[in-house]
Amino acid sequence: MSAQAIQVDGVSKRYGARWALVRTSLQINAGESVMLTGHNGSGKTTLLRLMAGLTAPSVGALRVFDRDVVRERQAARTAVALLSHQSGHYDDLSAAENLRLHAALLGRDTQAIDELLARVRLRERADTPVRQFSAGMKKRLSLARVMLKRPKIVLLDEPFGELDPEGMADVETWIAEERKAGTTIVLATHWIDQGRRLSDREVRLTNGRLV
Repeated sequence: MSAQAIQVDGVSKRYGARWALVRTSLQINAGESVMLTGHNGSGKTTLLRLMAGLTAPSVGALRVFDRDVVRERQAARTAVALLSHQSGHYDDLSAAENLRLHAALLGRDTQAIDELLARVRLRERADTPVRQFSAGMKKRLSLARVMLKRPKIVLLDEPFGELDPEGMADVETWIAEERKAGTTIVLATHWIDQGRRLSDREVRLTNGRLV
């Protein structure tokens, strides 16, 4: 049996009076690709943020490669990268400066930055401040940041959103490459056809519950 990359055990998450997730349990094996579907507000983003260690469960436990995401938060987060709606870029810095800063925080070599910018079709805008980028360009830069981290687990929250057809094709190619390389992938998307091509199985959330 494959080692488990992610274990979600009876997790619930509450924001004020609203329960975003309710008694959710899910196991994902190392190297598995799982598509997460559900309507807006079904709990997909909350579940991904929990897996990434960006928020703590109100009830239950969640482990990443057998590390508790609350008690061993930093160690668990080193294995995970989240591509989300929120870019987290420094708008006054250029694309290249953002990646160099991220590389320094990760202890990564900066020599690959030019290649990464080329991969996401931003090489010609390397020195442009991010505040001048469109939403799609910011998404491309976020993807380059995920590539730079080289995580064991990739969490993708609507990765095709805001991208033109060329950008969507690039993301689909990259996900396929990561899947072939054995990276564990959790893909939350409304683009069902693309998601099914890139996944081993589908998990659906409805009103914060797995169905």
